Amino acid sequence: MEYDALIKNGTWRLVDPPASFKPIGCKWVYKIKYKENSSLDKYKARIVEEGYTQREGVDYTETFAPTAKWGTIRTLFSLEAHNSWKIYHMDVKTTFLNGNLKEYVYMFHPEGFVVKGKEKKVRKLVKVLYGSKQASRAWYEKLTKHLLKLNYILFDLDDATLFVKNL
Repeated sequence: MEYDALIKNGTWRLVDPPASFKPIGCKWVYKIKYKENSSLDKYKARIVEEGYTQREGVDYTETFAPTAKWGTIRTLFSLEAHNSWKIYHMDVKTTFLNGNLKEYVYMFHPEGFVVKGKEKKVRKLVKVLYGSKQASRAWYEKLTKHLLKLNYILFDLDDATLFVKNL
């Protein structure tokens, strides 16, 4: 369940609401997933931060995260074809939920998940949620730090998404 994954991931801590911060809201987003043959696969529910209520300079500072440039992608595909390389693609499940927050963001309890005896507390976000203004940036920063730790180098300052590792 989505909520259990958020708890296990350490997405927030329950704290007393600070006087200087206004908590933001959240909502549940529901989706029905279908298989390729159009039969029902599963029902999904996701807690989404109401990022549209975030205030610049208070709940977030920077939101920019680079995306791969088409020239870089075309160059990689040409190198792959010329050298008979194999290209692998991966999808990181719950990508944005892995980004760490630098800012102080407080959120009200999600509907139906108020902790008994702690109704007056709020959730201090430690990690980003879908819908937050800084979700893309937080994920890019975490991924970059991890790749650099694995001895990848940022190959081209003109494309901040191209990391290379000499084998």
